[in-house]
Amino acid sequence: MVQRRPRYGRPFDPGCLPDGRVRAGVSPLMSGNQIFRLPAGGCVDRTQPVSFTFEGRQLSGYAGDTLASALLANGVRLVGRSFKYHRPRGILGSGAEEPNALVQTGEGAHSTPNVRATEIQLFEGLIASPVNCWPSSRFDVGALNDRFSRFLAAGFYYKTFMWPNWHLFEGFIRKAAGLGRPSNQPDPDRYESRYHHCDVLIVGSGPAGIAAARAAAAGGARVVLAEQAALPGGSLVGSAALVGGREGGAWAADEISELRARDDVRVLTRTAALGYHDHNALTLVEECGGAPHAGDPSSRPRLRTWHVRAKRVILATGAIERPLVFCGNDRPGVMLAGAVRHYIERFAVRPGKRMVLFTNNDEAYRAALAFADTGGQVAAVVDVRRVVSEDLRSALRDRAIELVAGGTVTETSGRHALKAVRVSGGQTQNRWMDTDLLAMSGGYNPDVHLFSQSGGRLRFDEALAAFVPAQSVQAEISVGMAAGETTLAGALAQGHAAGVDAALAAGFPAEVAAPQCGAERTPAPLEPCWRVPGKGKAFVDFQNDVTDADIELAQRENFVSVEHLKRYTTLGMAPDQGKTSNVNALAIMASLTGRSVGETGTTRFRFPFVPAALGSFAGLDRGDLFRPLRRMPAHECHVRAGATFEEYGGWLRPAYYAAPGETAFDAEQREAAAVRAAAGLFEGSPLGKIEVKGSDAGAFLDLVYANSMSTLKVNKVRYGLMLNEEGVIIDDGVAVRLADDHFLVSTTSTGAERIAAWMEEWLQCEWPHLDVIIAPVTTAWGVLTITGPSAREILLALGTDIDLAPANFPHMSFAAGTIGGLPVRLMRVSFTGEVSFEISVPAGRTGILWDMLMDKGQKAGLVPVGIDAWMVLRTEKGYMHVGVDTDGTSTASDVGWGHVLKKKNEFIGKRSMLRARDRAKDRLQFVGFAVEAGEPPLPVGAHAAGRDGSEGHVTSSCHSPVLGKGVALGLLKGGRARAGERLVFQTPGGARHAIVCEPAAFDPGGEKLNG
Repeated sequence: MVQRRPRYGRPFDPGCLPDGRVRAGVSPLMSGNQIFRLPAGGCVDRTQPVSFTFEGRQLSGYAGDTLASALLANGVRLVGRSFKYHRPRGILGSGAEEPNALVQTGEGAHSTPNVRATEIQLFEGLIASPVNCWPSSRFDVGALNDRFSRFLAAGFYYKTFMWPNWHLFEGFIRKAAGLGRPSNQPDPDRYESRYHHCDVLIVGSGPAGIAAARAAAAGGARVVLAEQAALPGGSLVGSAALVGGREGGAWAADEISELRARDDVRVLTRTAALGYHDHNALTLVEECGGAPHAGDPSSRPRLRTWHVRAKRVILATGAIERPLVFCGNDRPGVMLAGAVRHYIERFAVRPGKRMVLFTNNDEAYRAALAFADTGGQVAAVVDVRRVVSEDLRSALRDRAIELVAGGTVTETSGRHALKAVRVSGGQTQNRWMDTDLLAMSGGYNPDVHLFSQSGGRLRFDEALAAFVPAQSVQAEISVGMAAGETTLAGALAQGHAAGVDAALAAGFPAEVAAPQCGAERTPAPLEPCWRVPGKGKAFVDFQNDVTDADIELAQRENFVSVEHLKRYTTLGMAPDQGKTSNVNALAIMASLTGRSVGETGTTRFRFPFVPAALGSFAGLDRGDLFRPLRRMPAHECHVRAGATFEEYGGWLRPAYYAAPGETAFDAEQREAAAVRAAAGLFEGSPLGKIEVKGSDAGAFLDLVYANSMSTLKVNKVRYGLMLNEEGVIIDDGVAVRLADDHFLVSTTSTGAERIAAWMEEWLQCEWPHLDVIIAPVTTAWGVLTITGPSAREILLALGTDIDLAPANFPHMSFAAGTIGGLPVRLMRVSFTGEVSFEISVPAGRTGILWDMLMDKGQKAGLVPVGIDAWMVLRTEKGYMHVGVDTDGTSTASDVGWGHVLKKKNEFIGKRSMLRARDRAKDRLQFVGFAVEAGEPPLPVGAHAAGRDGSEGHVTSSCHSPVLGKGVALGLLKGGRARAGERLVFQTPGGARHAIVCEPAAFDPGGEKLNG
């Protein structure tokens, strides 16, 4: 007989309405309105009640609860809406697999979207609300989508919104996308990052993980045990199984306590392993509980990101229970059987009054037995298998639970909460059963996400009807349920063996006995049940509303590749990343295409394993610390001198030193004129300094420089260019030979770190046979350059043991000695065209030397010089600035260095310079541009007009205070052969004229430089 579908469901709890709201007038004495809280048991602290708010309602729980367990204890069934159809959704699982119970927590700056209620630890004052619903979860305007679902099938947006123009709909679609809403206020919480090395990293603290940790730690190996839950123990928590002669939960707690007591073991709880990367590097995110809205001091971080590199990795990540696919399987009140048992045993919450179990495996029966043993009514156990073991039948008979063997649940009813289910099979076909809880279980999928991220290969296990690890690529092993082991004894044995092997591999022999467990029953094989036929919506992906019909549509339209299926239907692209949906979907596609599940394959498991706050990736690298500006050793001296600072290549450097009433231009011109008339002091500490030492140092530098350095004499300096493989200039600077086997290489400020790494790469990858050591020493030395006609006079007044006479210390010379009693390295090099002395002093004494020089140089007219005036001086002199006066195509020949091709030996970029296109006469070449006296400087970027468009452009330009006119440098097609040619430049103010000339406008013969 076919029973009629009930029009209205029965509220089974006298204190709770069908949707989970507390009935008016009910006494608050029932566990503080926690009407589904059991009177005893669980791992919560009943002496610490906790108040929290959900969707504006004041509710209560206990310390140790999660938000999910507290909501279930209060009878709250409806926790949100699905993404596409806005269907009512309730709590499905108990951990990271939860696809439905995503909530918004906190308010204002502390508001965080899309957090899983199953992993939010309850704290006093917690504020949470559902996402993806307006104005409320009970009445959601978006639920209209469900009425028009026939028009919103998989791929509808690809077909619907392309005509007439996608952009007509883009704004609306983007506005509708997403679930929660992030705060638009700055995040006030603090995040940390840590780097850690260990011998053994174990992910998961279930029985296999604990067994592995105790074995690895026994020999003295450095062990990290990471557990995503707040309480270690995994399936042992609340379990009556015996391990080591004790209840499983007690054994786990004792072992964890012993591990915590060891100095070489770190136990991290509430820590999710997000990713498994190359070279056994894993990313973990620890929830520290230090968020101010949790009542903790703000000095504690909210999240801490761990970057762990381990010699061996043991994955004891357990398994994820698989839902069953049948019509109406998404209603609030439909839960995973393992989650039901978890809430009963871990939190003492029985999430319903009357339950039906729908399963295909023995493990799920434990949920029905636990539900019945705590006083709940189990209406029936519906098992798709016709053969059920006698011990399970006996356990059901003892509790007066009906068994429907060979049956299925084909349909459910209820709006905001489950009211009844229709059962097909057994003695009566198509029977409706009143119930407020349907526990379902289609078996377990080993949690292979991290294993797959490591590069490991999977195979489909027909007995488990799930994918299991097959071949590891890195130094990793999976154990317990993560490896497909379904028995407690097997999990303990596997974990212990893996821990011993990992310790031995790290050089630590482990001598500890393996843990033993009590007798276990042998489970009967499960019978795969991938979907139950029916006419309503049967959901595969709960969050993204992907149904079995969507998969059928994808198959009909030939999207049969798993990656195409994923993108066409959005299957597995929700925040849960398909943890509960992937295998069911693959099996359905396999049945539709006539392939096995193994042949159908899996989609790629991507980082991160669970969603993580973006702040956890940023850590402390935010605000001023996002890209910290470095300060020069004499920074305080510049502050006292009135410097205006700007950023140059990551360094905070003086742009100019403005006197009262001066503009930036006035200060720049005054400083430049003072250098020409007397002297200026400039700090160049950011200049790159790299020491190159070894018997092959000269030969190595001949390879990295376009010109020769091996012929340089000791205590002499030479300017050089560095090219890449394309022959393009990448840096310039001077090199000094300190000894026969010792050079000091100087680079541009922006090239300091880059060139050191570049040289190291060439040395290690191409010329490892060379006897050379490279040591970057940029920050070890402060550099002060005193330049101008009075520079020598000031140094002599300060006192030095270095002979500064021009004949004994000419331009491009080096000496080591003392100045003002300070040890220094002194070079005669110039970037201004004036007599210049570049003084390198230990970084900590740079400020002392600055003050002494300014004091002694005051009478001689010494002034501090900023970057702006420094650029004026070098432009006057025609000195090229790499990256400003060159571009990504400029070669040595383009700047007048074609003579390097006569160099006999090879150097980086030489062969490229010999190409026909690199020797063409119409290439952009480095030249000077002269304007008539009285004319303003050419603007930087102004293009020279030609018949075919631009023939070149201005790269550097300024007004010269000593010449009284504008000077400019630039790149011009065939420029060196066009000296004297009059060009027309297009500028914002109209056409301008300039004459092509040599770059050096000031002292082209170098008389002042060599004075």
